[in-house]
Amino acid sequence: MKIVVGLGNPGKQYEATRHNVGFDTLRLLAEQFSAETPKSKFDSYVTEAMVNGERTLLVWPQTFMNRSGQAVRQVVQFYKTPLEDLLVICDDFALDVGRLRIRAKGSSGGQNGLKDVAQQLATEDYQRLRIGVGPVPSGRNAADFVLGRFASKERELVEVAIADAAAAVACWAEAGVTEAMNKFNGAGS
Repeated sequence: MKIVVGLGNPGKQYEATRHNVGFDTLRLLAEQFSAETPKSKFDSYVTEAMVNGERTLLVWPQTFMNRSGQAVRQVVQFYKTPLEDLLVICDDFALDVGRLRIRAKGSSGGQNGLKDVAQQLATEDYQRLRIGVGPVPSGRNAADFVLGRFASKERELVEVAIADAAAAVACWAEAGVTEAMNKFNGAGS
């Protein structure tokens, strides 16, 4: 089984914010692959879908971004999932709005959700898909920036990026991280 985790913050006040593009990507995947309504489990909302023939668990941690690793660890341990079958989707304010970057492993790059996942899994050797939401304007606090909403012209780019990210996840599920990286790295604005 593949596990795809979308990072974000729970609650209406965080919907459509920069920090929640991981949640938004999972929502689109769930719709595209006719997943059932998510259920509460592992400090998350969880549902299953067949993504390009691969049984795939979609996970929305409800622990807030900076504690996402707690939920990820619970799911990975319960299903005894090898890390090559785990993909974490998050925002990245160091990437321009709409750009995608997929990596087989690497540092958190300052993304606190990824940092917590690495701490909870005791490794940075897990796959991640970053969706660009930046750059942070000069003089603006990064935390306030990622909790904010997109400008209307940015929203159009982000909707395309979310669709590209969903396609990248489907490619990853079927063909693996290398193929997804080759096809989708740099996609977007």
